[in-house]
Parts: sequence; C-alpha cells; structure tokens
Amino acid sequence: MTRTLIELASEIVQTQVSKTNMTAQEITASLRQVFCTLHDLHRVEASEAGQLASGEPERAKGIAPEDSIRDDKVICLECGAEMKQLTKLHLVSHDLTAREYKKKYGFTMRTALAARSLTKARSRAAKKRGVPENLKKFMEQRRLTKGAAPAETLADQNKRTKVRKKAQ
Repeated sequence: MTRTLIELASEIVQTQVSKTNMTAQEITASLRQVFCTLHDLHRVEASEAGQLASGEPERAKGIAPEDSIRDDKVICLECGAEMKQLTKLHLVSHDLTAREYKKKYGFTMRTALAARSLTKARSRAAKKRGVPENLKKFMEQRRLTKGAAPAETLADQNKRTKVRKKAQ
C-alpha cells in the first residue's frame, strides 16, 4: 500500500520533533516545507517517468527559436539546457547534427549556435589577427590562379592542333 505525501511529510516531521524541541509554529512550518519538497520531488519523478515512457525527451517549452540565442547563452530547443554554445557532442545526444537542428527550427545555415557575446568575441579576435584582410588576399590569388589555368590549357590545345596539322 502506497502512502500519501501528507503521511510521508507527517512521519518525517514526527521524527524531527522526537529529536529536537519545536514550537507549534515550527512544526507547522516544517510540515509545510517538507510537504512542498515532497510534492516537488513527486512532480519531477512523474515527469521523468512520462519522459521515459514516451521515449521522447521533454522539449523546451515556451521558447521561440529566434529567442533561444541570447547575448549570454543559448538554450537548446530540444531539452532546454542553457550553455554558451550548442556543441556537436550535445546535439549528438539528441541524434541531430548542427545542420539538422538548424533546419528543424528554421535557422539559416549561417547562424552560429553560440551566444552572441561569444560570437562577437571571436569576431574581434579574428579581426585583431588580420583574418579578413588575409582572406581577401587569398580569395584574390585563388581567383587569379583559377582564371590563368584554363587559358594555359587552351593555349596548349592550340599548339597540339597546329603540330598535328603540320604533321599531316
């Protein structure tokens, strides 16, 4: 036979009273506090049991995807965990990749799954190291290299054609 929360709370308070002297007001306050604590624990236990029974984790309720990325933290829309950045390891625990997570909740693929303060700090550090200028130089060199390679190939083809015509 299972006991009710009130019975459990009263048994706990009776044990407290037998060990220490308490006034009637202290007993009442202690009974209320113990009952509330037991009730909260029961509610958590019931939600975990429901979560295990359904096989699906409880979703972060009441948070819009655009509100989940904040200045100081990111809230996982799958479980409600708060962190500085949604890591690959965390997303794997939900059987998701970053791409799948972004697609599921409507983020653009360029959206960082990190707190805005962390993103800004990384941007400042990259600018301090000269990454934007170096990137522009690299892109220009790459464009020139790619543009020159096909022209050389065409010139080689023309030479081969002329050699063949002379041989014939």
